[in-house]
Amino acid sequence: MNPQITINGESRALQQGETLADVVAALGQPPQSLATAVNGEFVPRSARGTLQLRDGDAVFTFQPIQGG
Repeated sequence: MNPQITINGESRALQQGETLADVVAALGQPPQSLATAVNGEFVPRSARGTLQLRDGDAVFTFQPIQGG
């Protein structure tokens, strides 16, 4: 069986060597407009390109909350 991840609750096949940056780019939204978490842990934009995804990972994207 092919490795799988979930993105915002939807199952998706994981490509070998795929990073969080690859997944975010494939979503079709400007990467700088999204915050990301993998398995419940926040991942800063600067770390997305080096975070290799693994079978079973749960990726969540969301709009960052700004304000004061």
